[in-house]
Amino acid sequence: MWKHTGKQRPDFAIPPGPDQESVWDYPRPPKLVPTEELVVVGSVDRPIASTHAALRVLETASPPTYYIPEGDIDWHRLRKIASRSFCEWKGEASYFALADDPQGLAVAWLYANPSASFAAIDRHASFYPARIECWVNSERVRPQAGEFYGGWITDRLAGPFKGEPGTGHW
Repeated sequence: MWKHTGKQRPDFAIPPGPDQESVWDYPRPPKLVPTEELVVVGSVDRPIASTHAALRVLETASPPTYYIPEGDIDWHRLRKIASRSFCEWKGEASYFALADDPQGLAVAWLYANPSASFAAIDRHASFYPARIECWVNSERVRPQAGEFYGGWITDRLAGPFKGEPGTGHW
C-alpha cells in the first residue's frame, strides 16, 4: 500500500506534462487554494452558478473539488434534500438537488459550519460533475470515478485518480 509522505510521487503516478499538476503532489491533509478561473455549473447558456472566486480543495490522489460562493449560485434552481455526510477535514455537509428533479438526486453539497481549518468554504457549494455540467474556463469537467467522489478532472491534471478501479486501498 502506498502512503503519502509528502516527499515523492509513487512509481505508478503519471508524470505531469507541461502546464499540468500531479494529484500526487497535492497534500494530505488537504488544503484550500483560491482560483480566479471561470467556474460555471450548468449549461453555459443558462448556468446555475458562475464565478471567478472559487476555492479548490487539493488532496493527495484526488482531482480538485471546486467550491463556489453562495452569492454566485442561483439557489432558486436548487432545493435542499435530507442527505448529510461527514468529512474528517471539513465537517458536516448538507446536499441539494435540482429544484425540478422529482427524484431528488444530489447535485451539490455545502458545509454551513465547516471546521476551523476549512472556514473559508463556509456557505460555498460544490457540484458533482457526474450529475450536472461543470466547466473550468471553457473546458467541460470530467467526473471523478466512484459514486461518492466529486472531484473535477480537467486536462491540467495528471493521475491516476482515487476512485478508479483498483484504487480502494489508497
